[in-house]
Amino acid sequence: MTEKQVLIVANIESKILLIRGQKVMLDADLAELYGVATKVLNQAVKRNTERFPEDFMFQLNAAEKTEVVTNCDHLAKLKYSSTLPYAFTEHGALMLGNVLKSDRAVEVSLMVVRAFVQLRQMLASNAELSRKLVALEKNYDIKFTRNICSHPSTDDTRRPQKETHHWFCAVGEKVMLTRRLPI
Repeated sequence: MTEKQVLIVANIESKILLIRGQKVMLDADLAELYGVATKVLNQAVKRNTERFPEDFMFQLNAAEKTEVVTNCDHLAKLKYSSTLPYAFTEHGALMLGNVLKSDRAVEVSLMVVRAFVQLRQMLASNAELSRKLVALEKNYDIKFTRNICSHPSTDDTRRPQKETHHWFCAVGEKVMLTRRLPI
């Protein structure tokens, strides 16, 4: 990938949202990427409904629209829209490239897929990092407990701490431990 494509993929990643437990992009963001009006994009989808089953695309309800507009500054223009936006999964975004039938649509579809893949890889590596950290902590706790218990001057009131869950916050490529919560 060229440097320009890397920047575009990073921009696309910032527009991927988690709605109903699925990573999606909204019609307004996709229309901007594909270089068409949102109305034109939605018309193309309506002409090809058989290509967009529920696992490719769904329409947000009013509460979801309000939450998205509140949390995403770049979607403030949707606040006063009378229509509810559509959300497209990775497969739906790829299918849009086939429906819109332009060179730009094909190029953008590939970049959107790359963005979803990179996001999936980042989430997988964060999960692996979390597992390794928990394993290291358990190993340390076992060694620490053995050391305290085998020491003759151990005070019986000292007990090992409860197991903790780690909550991570992914910011770009950095992963930060945000807090530890006892179970």
